[in-house]
Amino acid sequence: MSVLTTEKLTTDVGALIEGVDRDGLVSDDGLPAVVLDALEANGVLVFRGLHLDDATQVAFSKQLGRVEVFGRGEFPEIFRVTLDPSKNAAAAYLRGTFDWHIDGCTEDVPIMATMLSAHAVAATGGETEFASTYAAYDALTDEEKVRFEDVRVVHTIEQSQLLSNPNPSPEERARWRERPPKVHPLVWHHRSGRRSLVLGATAAEVVGMDHDEGRVLLDGLLARATRPEVVYRHEWQVGDVVIWDNRGVLHRACPYDATSPRDMHRTTFAGDEPIQ
Repeated sequence: MSVLTTEKLTTDVGALIEGVDRDGLVSDDGLPAVVLDALEANGVLVFRGLHLDDATQVAFSKQLGRVEVFGRGEFPEIFRVTLDPSKNAAAAYLRGTFDWHIDGCTEDVPIMATMLSAHAVAATGGETEFASTYAAYDALTDEEKVRFEDVRVVHTIEQSQLLSNPNPSPEERARWRERPPKVHPLVWHHRSGRRSLVLGATAAEVVGMDHDEGRVLLDGLLARATRPEVVYRHEWQVGDVVIWDNRGVLHRACPYDATSPRDMHRTTFAGDEPIQ
């Protein structure tokens, strides 16, 4: 059985993985199970200097879970995270990733995890920050845990996009509203027995609560969950690979210039656990 060397990056989230090379990712049959265990324990795994090509990234990703397909070509599983519209037609939409979020909160089943491989980085900005939503729940008072047990929250694409585009055109707003709202519990009861908070940019309002009062609650919880002292900020170097557990981690990209060469190759692992 493979053994990983891990170094904690913060108390609550993140671990640096050492002793793994690119060839070992696909040749070591015991590695996937160990990586998934480490991901559950740490929320974010950082591999420095792997320099993955798309073929290796896709092959290793398929050993970890079911990989979603985004397009066509030789590697349709690769989604390029860049603000360059010539490389990604959804570049404008990606500005919404500058705010804290959990991927897939407007779906019944959010994605399981994400892998990013750095092919080019920004000269300034472009770091990725992570915060544990498991730790956010654990930090609640006993009274809050009881009070929030039955709270339900409406999540929308529109809410998240308004943060980066507060004056949309009617066409943009209509496009955002093509995906219907989704209502989720504030507290996610995971099959593992753990609990986490479902927060972030898509959280629009609290069901049955005055809108402004609900915003105070959601904004306050998000601020507590993402205090600087509990956040891991990854400063990218070309060749880095980062995997994070979307079920228990909030993340955001730090802003960077639209003309930046920053180019991340993403593989996304389909979820199999509804928020409940």
